[in-house]
Amino acid sequence: MKTRFKPKFNIKKGDTVVVIAGDDKDRTKPRKVLEVIPDKARVLVEGVNIITKHTKPTAQNTKGGIVKQEAPIAISNIMLWDAKAGKPTKVNRQRENGKLVRIAKKSGEVIK
Repeated sequence: MKTRFKPKFNIKKGDTVVVIAGDDKDRTKPRKVLEVIPDKARVLVEGVNIITKHTKPTAQNTKGGIVKQEAPIAISNIMLWDAKAGKPTKVNRQRENGKLVRIAKKSGEVIK
């Protein structure tokens, strides 16, 4: 991604989201965001896009073997979960007391 204009995303670490596209698509099951990678426009979501990684034995991992872990998915494939409405929602940003807050468009609630 170009660095001239830094992208702004409405998803943060710890948010609950739903996957709206891809192999793990399920618009009814909210999941947690583990990590956001803004320069690549990707997110790591709990239990989504599981890959098997073959690891060699090291000092920390003496056994090695096959490890299952999450791989990043495109940020466009997820949508923020609105707990009050119980549905995925878009995000609106507004200033309140000099701070920028995220507001769910479905219910109008402030997202913590």
